[in-house]
Amino acid sequence: MKYDYLIVGSGLYGATFAWCAHQRGKRCLVIDKRPHLGGNVYCEDIEGIHVHRYGAHIFHTSNKAVWDFVNSIVEFNRYTNSPVANYKGKLYNLPFNMNTFTQMWGVVKPDEARAMIERQRAEALERLKAAGATEPRNLEEQALLLVGRDIYERLIKGYTEKQWGRRCTDLPAFIIRRLPVRMVFDNNYFNDRYQGIPIGGYNRLINGLLEGIETRTDTDFFADRPHWESVAETIVYTGPLDEFYDFRFGHLDYRTVSFETEILDTPNYQGNAVINYTDAETPWTRIIEHKHFEMFGDAVYQVPRTVVSREYSTEWQAGMEPYYPVNDKRNDSIAQQYRDLAAQEKGVIFGGRLAEYKYYDMAPIIERVLTAFGAIAPTGR
Repeated sequence: MKYDYLIVGSGLYGATFAWCAHQRGKRCLVIDKRPHLGGNVYCEDIEGIHVHRYGAHIFHTSNKAVWDFVNSIVEFNRYTNSPVANYKGKLYNLPFNMNTFTQMWGVVKPDEARAMIERQRAEALERLKAAGATEPRNLEEQALLLVGRDIYERLIKGYTEKQWGRRCTDLPAFIIRRLPVRMVFDNNYFNDRYQGIPIGGYNRLINGLLEGIETRTDTDFFADRPHWESVAETIVYTGPLDEFYDFRFGHLDYRTVSFETEILDTPNYQGNAVINYTDAETPWTRIIEHKHFEMFGDAVYQVPRTVVSREYSTEWQAGMEPYYPVNDKRNDSIAQQYRDLAAQEKGVIFGGRLAEYKYYDMAPIIERVLTAFGAIAPTGR
């Protein structure tokens, strides 16, 4: 066998695994069925702007070792994620904080905002009791108990139903067991200590991780599976879990997203990287203006045009890119059967959101690989 590891997929899990193994003198081959490396963090250069081709990716972590690691590959900038919600033309800051409450109710004191939310939460609890329930039975009831009707109807309901393609009353409560509510004027979406975007785009991070490692794009593992299984001692598989087992227990469901990307003849279209459209009538879930990830202040106007992407959420079908696992009883049951098989597999390592049928942010993926190799200490999470 020519390689120690055949790594199927060049996203963050595969690229980080390849880097760790390469550092230890292992022979690695990374293959990817797409025409480019990097999985969903791949960036396209359009008009001198690094366009996040598969949606907005903001790196954030509280693990200093992970932050130091990625910055050792490429320096990250100081981007702070501060999305805005557009509900029928009115703008609200996110996450839910005093700016949001002032925009919604005109309140200016934390006690006033807290009183509004508590009154609406109490009303939701009374309705739940009247229905004979002791626990929220769906996402709508859970959201009403957490933040009340005004925030739910303007900023959660329409967006969530577009995102999942299901009514909030048909979605499980655990999807939003908690919602961040801040009684301070703070639009920083994440609580993590570190966040940013690689200076020069995510391709620099992936290329740095894969430097000196053999890679092949436009290469489908399943197009010649016997061959690829013969070239390495161990396979690191990051593709869809059900496909690896030829869908023997059935297909797993996903939500996927599509994008309408256009170049606009203006240097600044919406003044923010991400604006969510939370009403049900607007067909897209959000608009991304990519230059704001890496250009700040007057630098925005030094590039005369801008690139925006309208993001649409839909049910996954064959031929589409799978994005988000659907966490319901059917899919959880099927996924567990596949996981049980994977746990017994010899010579195969399964990793990443598709191979584990689990949603991950970027930093935890890198942390898991570095921890597995002993490159950083476990955090205990």
